[in-house]
Amino acid sequence: MIIHRPLRHWLCVLFVTTLAIFESQAAPSKSPKVVVFLVDDLGYMDIGANNPDCFYETPNIDKLATSGVRFTDGYAANPVCSPTRYSLMTGKYPTRVQATNFFSGKRGGKFKPAPLRDEMPLDEITLAQLVKKKNYATFFAGKWHLGHSEEFFPQNRGFDINIGGWTRGGPYTGKKYFAPFENPQMKKESPVGEHLPARLARDTAKFIDDNKDKPFLAYLSFYSVHTPLMGRPDLVEKYKAKAVAINGEEFGDEEQVAGKKPRKVRILQKHAVYAAMVEAMDEAVGTVLDQLEKSGVAEETLVVFTSDNGGLSTSEGSPTSNLPLRGGKGWIYEGGIREPWIIRYPGITKAGTVSAEPICSIDLYPTVAAAAGIEIGHEIDGKNLIPVLEGQSLERQSLFWHYPHYSNQGGIPGGAIREGDYKLVERYEDGRVHLYNLKNDIGEQVDLADKDPERVKAMRERLHAWYKEVDAKFLQEKDGEKPWHPFEGAE
Repeated sequence: MIIHRPLRHWLCVLFVTTLAIFESQAAPSKSPKVVVFLVDDLGYMDIGANNPDCFYETPNIDKLATSGVRFTDGYAANPVCSPTRYSLMTGKYPTRVQATNFFSGKRGGKFKPAPLRDEMPLDEITLAQLVKKKNYATFFAGKWHLGHSEEFFPQNRGFDINIGGWTRGGPYTGKKYFAPFENPQMKKESPVGEHLPARLARDTAKFIDDNKDKPFLAYLSFYSVHTPLMGRPDLVEKYKAKAVAINGEEFGDEEQVAGKKPRKVRILQKHAVYAAMVEAMDEAVGTVLDQLEKSGVAEETLVVFTSDNGGLSTSEGSPTSNLPLRGGKGWIYEGGIREPWIIRYPGITKAGTVSAEPICSIDLYPTVAAAAGIEIGHEIDGKNLIPVLEGQSLERQSLFWHYPHYSNQGGIPGGAIREGDYKLVERYEDGRVHLYNLKNDIGEQVDLADKDPERVKAMRERLHAWYKEVDAKFLQEKDGEKPWHPFEGAE
């Protein structure tokens, strides 16, 4: 059949118009709003999206995962909090400034720990200062733990508003997780009994609505689920009832370290108080995500969800299990550094995508910069993740970790490098190395070092070259006994 010219014309118009509408809906915002959720001490296996058998209920986080990209191989830059927080704020490995332990973590052991810087240097250009180049409104709520005096606090590091961010690593003032909080960086006290995650979410939601007509960065850095272990009473009772139906051994033995007895490690999730803390945090995430919808800006907002280190499994009440991951907070095994990572970027991410690309805390900074169209004029270590969000791969050979300290969770001083499916762990007390294939052995139980010496040699050489690049410091002599050093005797 011959179509008359006028009809062809209108068909073309209709097609082009429809395509334009579709593209306008799908296109990402040129200056997207940004929401970052950083949860304290949340393990990889502590959310339902990563763990179908999870004891804790996280419906809002799980829904976020189905609406964006969930990373199975996302990492923290360090197995404890402050160093990872530094990396998220700067895009750099914390070893570059010797910020390698929590501030101030000077715990000793067989040897003296490496020298530690216990604040984020004032000459660092933070994520908040970076987005100020595009006139972003900036907001911080929750745990900061990146310096000991006000000049280091969020309001002096690029954030227009700071709700609760100061020197402490936990909510240790007032009634702790319940108001009155008596936090010096909360200028307006909450009603008596208000729950801390709810308060932080309420302030974050207000900031979002107040700034919905401009680009903004809202950084909600939960104190949850860090100690002290305190849950909302209604949720604690809910999980006590749920725990009754769960049977099995709750604890096993972690490896023997430095001649000490094996440390107990939790191997079963059923801690009711911790579960209550996780669910309350999830509710707070839901409050903020709902506000994005109510304010009409959800489709303009890049949302990132992650944690600062692995779940507590070997100390401080040992409230969670990270199995099948080995270890937990304070350990350089996967249980200490593999984290929940979820990113939703409308117009870029495809809902329900799962990525096995290894990513790290250092990558947040360049990703936000790229989304906002900001050129970074100084050296960083992270990679822009937008190509990964679009389904591509990163051009990066290695990820590195350096923890020259004795953690209060029992973790050993050590370093690690991951390349592809392989991870090499190096112990700093004696220089022993271990090689694991994470694809086949996510629990790091089968040491392949003796079977693959060439791979060990190559990965160790790259790890040592990185030590030199970032000026890494190591354990120090104690009582006349010297620890192993990677460059001992080297010219």
